[in-house]
Amino acid sequence: MNILIPFLKIIPLILYKMLIMLLHPIFWLVIILLAFQYKRLNKLKENFWGIKNNRVWQDVMIAGGFGLAGGMVGSILMVVTGVTLGEWLIYLWPVAILLMFINARFLCFAYAGGILSLVKLLFDYPPVQIPQLLALVAILHMVESFLILFSGHLGAVPAYFKDKKGNLVGGFTLQKFWPIPLAVLVVMGSGDIAGQTINMPDWWPVFKPVAVSDPDNLVYAMLSVVAALGYGDLAIARSPREKSKMSFVLLAAYSVILLLLAAAATKSSLFALAGALFSPLGHEAVIHIGKRYEFMQKPRYSPHPGGLRVLDVMPGTPAWNAGMRSGDILFTVNGAPVVNRAHFEYVVHYWTGALELGYLGLKGQNYKRETVSPLSPGQPFGLLFIPEGYEKNFMKTDTEGPLQRWYRKFSRRIKS
Repeated sequence: MNILIPFLKIIPLILYKMLIMLLHPIFWLVIILLAFQYKRLNKLKENFWGIKNNRVWQDVMIAGGFGLAGGMVGSILMVVTGVTLGEWLIYLWPVAILLMFINARFLCFAYAGGILSLVKLLFDYPPVQIPQLLALVAILHMVESFLILFSGHLGAVPAYFKDKKGNLVGGFTLQKFWPIPLAVLVVMGSGDIAGQTINMPDWWPVFKPVAVSDPDNLVYAMLSVVAALGYGDLAIARSPREKSKMSFVLLAAYSVILLLLAAAATKSSLFALAGALFSPLGHEAVIHIGKRYEFMQKPRYSPHPGGLRVLDVMPGTPAWNAGMRSGDILFTVNGAPVVNRAHFEYVVHYWTGALELGYLGLKGQNYKRETVSPLSPGQPFGLLFIPEGYEKNFMKTDTEGPLQRWYRKFSRRIKS
């Protein structure tokens, strides 16, 4: 129990540093930037439903709440392992931004961290600390994995995609952004420094800073910083909730392996090389496996010969109040079979009385009949069906950056 006492003493300090960051203008700048991202997502929903909604700040507040929890977890993990930030951090962002011009998904420390680590091993420059850098990447992705588990499926946007054969399929795009206030450690020096201090266990830290005069007698300070984590994925062969669970497992496994390699890198340059390679390649594997499962397996929201498969249901609408949910199959309206989407929309538009819906739940529940009150003028019914094949709008899944698009166009001109 004594081993936990120093860390229990640090928790109030972490909370205090996080509170300081919440009051800092930079944190609110990040909030504003994330609000623009959520506004873009709400615009996508509006394009599908044709109805405006004002959920932007509600989504931002929810993301902020999860971000606070993620910041607490990340801060504790970095303190417990002894991950410190140093001047080497200034090399990380420029590399990540340059990689973004190749592909948007490369705006991730997994790629920039791996590249910087490899360059350091080959040329002994820039002055980055490979174990610290890889551990930082691992912990941030570990925090992201838990955020995905608990909130990655929230606000999923219905969309149409093209599968490997070029056929339109229904699914969801999952995009989340979280502001992460963090309390991080920095090395102040060695020896005795005036002020309140907390003596840590002898085994701490796991990741000891290098190139210091007295590595066994260091003094650390805690600073407030803010980070922003983002998650983008799609769900075609499974529900958004199921996909977020799968993404959690893959990303958490990646984080644990990378953290172990980072710890081993403190003892061996061979493990440092393994970690530097695994950082980007393992992250690519996580993305590849996730997409492969979605496009190679049978779509969850596939057509049904006897009815219309529901892709999504708008909350608060008559369809939602009637109990219909994503994946249900609508068979009849007022006892008559539903031929196609145009037939359904015609009946809903011109029928002035109550509507009786006959549908089957996705998980094979008993066949249900529910009565819907007459619609008010302009009131949406609330059902979005899977594509029937003639739709022209679909969401592209590529994340090409400007350089990648320029190279593709240049290659086409040479071939022609």
